[in-house]
Amino acid sequence: MSRPPMTPQKRRQPDSQTQPPALPESERIVYELIKSRKNMGIWIADIKREAGIQNIIVTKALKSLQSKNLIKDVVNVHNKSRKTFMAVEFEPSKEVSGGSWYSDGSLDTEFINILRMMCLKHIEDLRIATIEDIHKCIAASRIMKVECTMQQVLEIVRALALDKEIEELKSTGVAEFSMVQSGKICYRRSRGRQGPSVGHLSSIPCGMCPRISECTPEGVISPNTCVYYKQWLKLEF
Repeated sequence: MSRPPMTPQKRRQPDSQTQPPALPESERIVYELIKSRKNMGIWIADIKREAGIQNIIVTKALKSLQSKNLIKDVVNVHNKSRKTFMAVEFEPSKEVSGGSWYSDGSLDTEFINILRMMCLKHIEDLRIATIEDIHKCIAASRIMKVECTMQQVLEIVRALALDKEIEELKSTGVAEFSMVQSGKICYRRSRGRQGPSVGHLSSIPCGMCPRISECTPEGVISPNTCVYYKQWLKLEF
């Protein structure tokens, strides 16, 4: 009896997720060392010390790996002078990037102050507001040029409570809390603080702008060129 013809087995392809790309030896050593540090990255001095190859070869390997889009240099907020490298598939950890309040390695004070101002405004407007209410109002206003997260709003609101600008309360579900579920954490403007009765000028972006001292009618920083001021007035050109 003749046997059926053998079906050739397909050769298993290497897993592209785990196998390093084909690289010259020096680049492979440097790449694997960088990739092993994942989202923490590695300082260039540590690469040169741990790679076990000449510094000039390490430098050439780094340039080649960057040109191949396999690695990137990132800013470590704790030591900006240290050049740190990371494989492109990783995003820097909070320990490296500083978290959501940092931009390009620097604390984004403008974003923080604008978000703080927006939280205060919406708490005043709503009288009693939950975190979800505040976040929804900020998103709907479209004044923020960068989308903010619920966690960022929560951190700002907690800071405002510590500064005694607002009060953190538990809803009773009745009277002024009638729109909030009983037992839910909510916020209102601290009693004795200026509220919306003083008019909307109290909550314009200028009031909390970190560069207000540099703002002049004809200067580089000016009400005529301020994006936040125009959006506040709904004068988008």
